[in-house]
Amino acid sequence: MPRAGLTTSTVVDAAARMLDERPGDALNLATLAESLGVKAPSLYKHVDGVDGLRRRIMLRAKTGFADALTDAAVGTSGADALRACATAYRRWAEAHPGQYALTVRAPLAGDVDDEEVSERLASIVFRVVAGFGVDGDDLVDAVRFVRAALHGFVDLETGGAFELPTATERSFDRMVASVAGALAAFGRPAG
Repeated sequence: MPRAGLTTSTVVDAAARMLDERPGDALNLATLAESLGVKAPSLYKHVDGVDGLRRRIMLRAKTGFADALTDAAVGTSGADALRACATAYRRWAEAHPGQYALTVRAPLAGDVDDEEVSERLASIVFRVVAGFGVDGDDLVDAVRFVRAALHGFVDLETGGAFELPTATERSFDRMVASVAGALAAFGRPAG
């Protein structure tokens, strides 16, 4: 019988917190079990090993990330939508550095749950970028551009790479404004 108060949700919550507190560390069932006051075999009543636990965290993280971007985008369009989503993206990644790494991967082929939540997450970015009048193959290129810019900034910032004296907020604002400007011109013939 499972330990009273220990549920799949509490196990996943504890593991997600552990990832965020120590983003570079590998997920470890023994350490997780100890933090929950149980023996590692007890966790198998709630999750299918480390891989199953990591999958559950990833699904929950992608859902939370999608919720944050959706909430930010509601009632906005164009450059305002981009700025709102970019800010929400950055804030969510800063608050969940260990989980964030699980959200940037493409869905595992055949994992219907991952495919669905990944589609939801991607569709938000596609809608924001489409708001700049970008469509067709240009839309795919533009979404890749936006994701690369945001991920690059967030990854460098959370990794401690921005130690120069200029405020990162200013740099972030300028990057988002530059991305908005590029999107406004995206897909137009050069010249």
